[in-house]
Amino acid sequence: MTDGPRRGFGAVRVGVGIGGSEWKTSIFPDSQRGSYVLPVKKAVRKAEGLEEGDVAKVTIELINL
Repeated sequence: MTDGPRRGFGAVRVGVGIGGSEWKTSIFPDSQRGSYVLPVKKAVRKAEGLEEGDVAKVTIELINL
């Protein structure tokens, strides 16, 4: 799913949804975990009432460039 051109640091462009918040960003590979990291801005965490350690339902859609 992540084949093709990537941005700096191996980042992949995605559309993200958490609760009522939706935005476009990049996810970044984490070689230690064999997965990707999704940074969530403070404004989104605040709007969705999320704090460190909380579990959230997240939708991620790859964006073709």
